[in-house]
Amino acid sequence: MRARVGDLLVIEGRREDTGRKTGVVTEVRGAEGAPPYQVRWVDEDQDVLVYPGPDAHIEGARDDGEPAG
Repeated sequence: MRARVGDLLVIEGRREDTGRKTGVVTEVRGAEGAPPYQVRWVDEDQDVLVYPGPDAHIEGARDDGEPAG
């Protein structure tokens, strides 16, 4: 998994009652875009350090610098 600042980190819910969680990558702490990532969740007002699991994927930022999606 590789990300850049401004990309979206999306974690899919593993169960039907758990929804999708989306956040904007605010800092990449791993080498060459690798995790961990500092992420600001879109539904919360806090940054958290995330080590994404197999249920996560990156959606790249658009060419104008705005997050995709």
